[in-house]
Amino acid sequence: MGTKPQIKLCVVIGDPVLQSLSPKMHNAAYKALGINKEYLFEAIKVPTEGLEKFVEKAKGTIHFMAVTIPHKETIIPFIDKVDKTAKEIGAVNSVLNVKGKLVGYNTDCPGAIESLKQYTKLTGREVAVLGSGGSARAIVYGLVKEKSKVSIYSRNKKKAEGIAKAFGCKSEMWEERGEASGADIIINTTPIGKNNDGLPIEEKLIKKGQIVFDINYSIEGTPLLIAAEKKKAITIDGLEMLLRQGMKQFEIYTGVEAPEEAMRNALNIKPSYAGTI
Repeated sequence: MGTKPQIKLCVVIGDPVLQSLSPKMHNAAYKALGINKEYLFEAIKVPTEGLEKFVEKAKGTIHFMAVTIPHKETIIPFIDKVDKTAKEIGAVNSVLNVKGKLVGYNTDCPGAIESLKQYTKLTGREVAVLGSGGSARAIVYGLVKEKSKVSIYSRNKKKAEGIAKAFGCKSEMWEERGEASGADIIINTTPIGKNNDGLPIEEKLIKKGQIVFDINYSIEGTPLLIAAEKKKAITIDGLEMLLRQGMKQFEIYTGVEAPEEAMRNALNIKPSYAGTI
């Protein structure tokens, strides 16, 4: 009799995280490729104070970790190696266990940039980025590489200035985010609106034809995207970024091309409930 193969456990960690759609997407991919007896994807809530201990334990139990807020930057000191791009970005959203050594990657950057490129070229575009967390770092890094003109508006002045200095773009006061009205693209990386708690920018400042990208997602549409649709702006839901960065994660930890159709279908095109990338 043959030995029963050991399931490779993959997880998404964060706080909050249980509403994440990543497990649904990845488990659908396993089923589509017939490898669902080899891999299992779950969500695990890991508070900030327990992160170091969890990561150390993961070396012996977990094959892959998708990392979401608030750990994308703080996990770096606890892993063994960070690939070149993730190191330049200063944020990790993917961690692969290679024989007990944890290697960090960033798939948020290509996931976001590919989502935007479905709608517009990025070279020379004026882009207003709201927020300064790990996702913002990844997106700003990618935009600057594409030669976009980026301005960051954040409630955390110090973090925004740090990103601007690292990547050669502008840092503006949060109170001045009304200036985003003149941008070609507005990207919300803050959690504002994820729980229907308002808008990160006033509806009157959104213009027809502007591209509005919210990395959050919700079954009804986030407040920002609902407002943008009213103003006849072009909207991009965070679900598209979730899919595209997740496909790249899948290829990192399986070595197999991700089945886009199965993963897209698992998300039902629109998200089934509020989630976190």
